[in-house]
Amino acid sequence: MKEFTIQKNDAGQRLDRWLAKTLPLLPAPLAQKYIRLKRVKVNGKGSKRDVRLNVGDQLQLYINDEFFDRPTPENAFLSLYQPKLNILYEDDQIMLLDKRPGLVVHPDEHERVNTLLTHIQAYLYQKKEWSPYKENSFAPALCNRIDRNTGGIVIAAKTAEALRVMNQKIKDRELNKYYLCVVQGRMSPPKGKLEGFLLKDEVKKQVYVTDRPQPGAKTAVTLYRTLAVEHGLSLVECDLITGRTHQIRAQFAHAGHPLIGDGKYGRERENKKYGRHGQALYSYRLEFHFATDAGPLAGLDGKCFQVEDVDFVSEYFPNYHWKEDEVH
Repeated sequence: MKEFTIQKNDAGQRLDRWLAKTLPLLPAPLAQKYIRLKRVKVNGKGSKRDVRLNVGDQLQLYINDEFFDRPTPENAFLSLYQPKLNILYEDDQIMLLDKRPGLVVHPDEHERVNTLLTHIQAYLYQKKEWSPYKENSFAPALCNRIDRNTGGIVIAAKTAEALRVMNQKIKDRELNKYYLCVVQGRMSPPKGKLEGFLLKDEVKKQVYVTDRPQPGAKTAVTLYRTLAVEHGLSLVECDLITGRTHQIRAQFAHAGHPLIGDGKYGRERENKKYGRHGQALYSYRLEFHFATDAGPLAGLDGKCFQVEDVDFVSEYFPNYHWKEDEVH
């Protein structure tokens, strides 16, 4: 319990608004709940949220200590009362999540609270499966990343061993990640391979594709197959042999078939034509094929997970339905 005395500068405020200012990490719905449960007392008694405070009032707060901390990137998860996650799979080791386009995966200089990782932390904290306040506590971590405006499956590790094993499996290509995208025009051939070299411009946060090796350029290989063609657009499935930054977007643009909605590698006039904001790209399917011991993740071997819906498929290819056999 912590006690506060209302001073002149705080007099006249509503109780709930004083609480929001004093404890910025405490989510508003949780603050209202604590007031209802009389865990916030004014002069030793329970009170209503809209009561006006007076000079000299004594407030007793029966609230967890962590909510009295000052906000930092490390404790931002506390402010999320109802984390929003689309969980495809969860066990005591990992989580598979369908990240929506527009959501950044990690906190950065622009967004600290509304990120995929922060929502995961809040979810596990509220389930009492994780707490950063425990000694030697492992912080939930992401095993793969997806661009802000790309949607799809992200793997999160709940334990240090799961993180180590999954990262090694990804490195050894013992799982397959399939993407769906909508590109302009018709691919020729309809099924094939895009090969090249990607050179990254750190200043512009953009990559450039070259057909020949260059100093600093990394090999990029993408397998693709066309699933449907309608109205000058192609629905394409991609299997990344290499996992480079912006690989799919840059390679298809280089091949003359940019993704619709792609503001960085696409064509502005075409994007306006189709009314697409954000690249039509989704990591929609994940398959596990372990060739070596997977320890605590062995139960995933041979399993496949697929998202339930991809908005641009139903929008641009309403008659197409992908097969969902072997999906668990």
